[in-house]
Amino acid sequence: MNFLTKTVQQINQKVNQKVRWLSRKYQQYQKFLYASLGIILAFLLAGLLHQVWILRLSAQQPVDLFLVLGGSIKREIYVSELANKFPQTRILISTGSDDPCISQLFRRIQAPLDQVWLEKCADSTFGNFFFTQPLLSRWNVRHVKLITSTNHLPRALWLARIILGAHGIWVEPELVAETGVPGNQESPIKTMVDVTRALVWAGVSQRIQPRCQDVIQLPQVDLKAWCSEGFGCEHQGKINVESLCRQGWTEFGTERKFIPD
Repeated sequence: MNFLTKTVQQINQKVNQKVRWLSRKYQQYQKFLYASLGIILAFLLAGLLHQVWILRLSAQQPVDLFLVLGGSIKREIYVSELANKFPQTRILISTGSDDPCISQLFRRIQAPLDQVWLEKCADSTFGNFFFTQPLLSRWNVRHVKLITSTNHLPRALWLARIILGAHGIWVEPELVAETGVPGNQESPIKTMVDVTRALVWAGVSQRIQPRCQDVIQLPQVDLKAWCSEGFGCEHQGKINVESLCRQGWTEFGTERKFIPD
């Protein structure tokens, strides 16, 4: 009986020692975990404050690019007028109307073409910023005027400020009055999904930069090729496609005139 009691006591003693050892290890692990989390949070906070400081500086810079989101030809009409007022400011149109429609809008009011770029990889609002951000970063853009419509808010602005803002680019909205129903249709679910994707991509894009292979300058639009393939323009643009393909367009200044076969 004494032997059994002694054995049980020894077992209990060893168990208690093991429990105390595990408790100490757990406390050490907790301290390490809290310290690590504190360091990570400190770095994140420092990074956030640094990014806010950069964005504040960017907001004080003059607008160096007009970014047009596709979905309505009214936005492209609007930016063609801006091109005459601000001929030195670069314009990027992300998946807008067919190329000849955009080109004709600029040509008929003799707006400069050389500063206008067409990006045609995006197929969604998220895609607009997914593909344009690397371009803007390569161009060292710091202050963007985002041209879209009221019906495209708040999703478009939130995505722009999350994705572009993560790269130090300040975004200022410029809303175009619409008639009819633009191509962008909004819903709370779509907004929630896109904002979540944008938050994730804001971090991932610090390491990965997608490259759109379908970017051209407006003077490079080949009207002859487009007329052969066929295209259409929104009626609000008041562009007669048949007449355009039959008569061609006259380019101004030193540029050449296209005459169809």
